[in-house]
Formats: sequence, structure tokens, C-alpha cells
Amino acid sequence: MPDADIEFFWDPICPFAWLTSRWVTDVARQRDYEVDWRLICLSILNEDSDYENFPEGYQELHHKGRRMLRVAQAVRNGHGAAAAGELYTAYGSTIWNPDADIRSTIGEVASDQHLKAALERAGLPGELADRAEDDSLDEALRESTMEALSRTGRDVGTPIISFHHNGETTSFFGPVVSQIPPPEEAVRLWDAVVTLAEWPSFAELKRSKRDDLVFPKV
Repeated sequence: MPDADIEFFWDPICPFAWLTSRWVTDVARQRDYEVDWRLICLSILNEDSDYENFPEGYQELHHKGRRMLRVAQAVRNGHGAAAAGELYTAYGSTIWNPDADIRSTIGEVASDQHLKAALERAGLPGELADRAEDDSLDEALRESTMEALSRTGRDVGTPIISFHHNGETTSFFGPVVSQIPPPEEAVRLWDAVVTLAEWPSFAELKRSKRDDLVFPKV
């Protein structure tokens, strides 16, 4: 049984994973859960896909995610899982924060300037930004990505969550949310999702219509 109550598999380039992560952070605070912020790479997940069938720019975005995840893997290797979680918060708060002053100081997303800014924001050595081009880290990213998919099946994206509770493990893709639920609703929504996911024959509940994305300041 893993030490953490929740394993949250993230790719920093996914806005929905970011929003879900802030919700899960609130649930973890209210329920005293420990979260292991693990890695899943959309670039690896889609490496056999024809990007002509994707919206324009997705291949470049996925490559940027891989650069950021290589750095996150180097952080996990050298500084531990908790430090990788702090880096995820730094990534998200620079990429998705609506504060224009922050966006104007980080440079292009996944650039060396941005990686160094995020590392320093997370209290980590800025020179780890150099690991973004270290493709030897891809093996660990692939292993983590395949482990996440083994829990849900392949036809999913990010995030993937595993919840370990009372000796049982429940894994699911998502939930995809456009806004973070308010604190008084966060745990109620979490309990509803887990209740559905724990039912062995339950596979999917989906609607494509959703509200506009609303990102919090972090």
C-alpha cells in the first residue's frame, strides 16, 4: 500500500489537471490526506498518434510538457516527491495564473528562463533547468505514464488519480472541472466522485458542454 492517500498523475501543460489539482489540494487539507504528485507525460501517451488530427499547436505543447516533466523527474530523483509537488505548484502558478505581472516575467513556457523561475519559486536549484534536454529521464517518465494507464485503461488523459482508503485503491481519470469548487463544496464533490469510481461496473460519466475555464491566483 503506498504511503500517500492520493496519487495524482499530472502533466503541467494540461489546464484541467491544474484546476483539478487545486481542488484535490483543498480536499487533502480538509481531510488530512497526503498527496504524492506523480508524473504522466502527454507527449509519451500520444507518441503513436497522428498530430494532424489534433488542434494546431498540440504537438509543440506536449513537447513543452515533456521538457518540464524531465525537470520534475530530476527533482523527484534528487530532492524527493514532495519537492516535485512544490515544482508543480510553481509551474501552475506561473503558467495558469491570470496575474499578467507574473506571466510577463517568466518568458516563454518551458523555456530555460521559465524553468529556472519555476524552480526558484519552488525553492529548488535553478541549474536543474538544464535537465529539460536530458532524454535519459524519459525512461522514468514512460514507466510512470504506463503505470498510470494500467490503472484506468489507455483511452484517457490527465489527470489520473488513485485514492487509497481503508485498504482499497480506487483509480480514475479526471474529474475534469472548469472551476475549482468552493471549500464548502470541495469535499462533497470528492466524496461523490469516489463513490462512483468505487463501483466496479461504473466506467464513464461525461458531458462535453462545460463552463469557461476560471483560473485562481496562486
